[in-house]
Formats: sequence, C-alpha cells, structure tokens
Amino acid sequence: MNDALAFWKTAHVLSAAILFGTGLGIAFFCWFGFLRALRTGDIAGLRLVLRLTVLADAWFTAPAVVFQAVSGWVLMSLLGWPLASPWSIAVWSLFIFTVACWLPVVVMQVRLSREADRVPSMEALSVRFHRWFRLWFVLGIPAFTAVVLLFYLMIAKPLAATLS
Repeated sequence: MNDALAFWKTAHVLSAAILFGTGLGIAFFCWFGFLRALRTGDIAGLRLVLRLTVLADAWFTAPAVVFQAVSGWVLMSLLGWPLASPWSIAVWSLFIFTVACWLPVVVMQVRLSREADRVPSMEALSVRFHRWFRLWFVLGIPAFTAVVLLFYLMIAKPLAATLS
C-alpha cells in the first residue's frame, strides 16, 4: 500500500470514528440532559447542554462530515473505483441521506438553544420546543442506522466485485 493511500484510509477511518462518536455522544448528553432538566426544572442545565450540543456539532461533526465526503472521493480515486458502481451508489446514497437527516437537526438544535436562552423556566418552553426536540430525536434514529450501514459497507464491501 502506498503512503498516500495509507494516509487517506487512516484519515477516513478516524473521521468516521469522530463522526459516529460525536453523534452518539451528542445524542446521549442532549437527550439525558433534557430529561434531567425536565425532572429537576433546571433551565440553566438545559441551556448548557444545548449550547454544548451546538458547539460539538460545529467543531466536530460538521468538519467530519465534510472530510468524510472529501476523503471518500479521494480514496475512490486512488483506488480507481467507479463512482457509478452499486457499492459507490449505496455509500453515497446513505451518506447523503445521513446529511439530509443531520442538517435539519442542526437547525433544530440552534432553535432549541435559542429558545432555552430566552425563557425564564422549563415550564415556559413552548409546545414548538417540545415538538422540535421530539423531531430531533426521531431524525437521529434513521441517521444513526445509516451511519452503521456505512460502516458495514466501508468494512465488508459486500458489493466489491462490482468495483473494478
């Protein structure tokens, strides 16, 4: 394996791990932070959790998403894999699907954070806030599933015979 290929493979796997780990971490601390805040009435705690959620997505998830696309394309080019193969189409479709689930989530996280900053208490959170939060959670399920499938395709390459 040449140095460029080894570098790009390593970077691609690391950024995939960052993407997966950050997504799972954000889901965990935001969901349980929200539940704790509901139980205790701690609006300050909810504000902190939501601010950190927005920051984590901006600092870790967004760069990893961009890097996944770039490094994936570079790897396919280095390996001479066609963009129109069944494997490539499956991978890029799942990637686009994941991003399509994630982008509205980012918007919702910002809105949730802004509303939490504006209200004096947990009881003052709007019905819209709670609806956004449920939708945030619901969109995470197919996005998480798609990322797990992407890991499978990346590792197992079940359609690899069609790559050459």
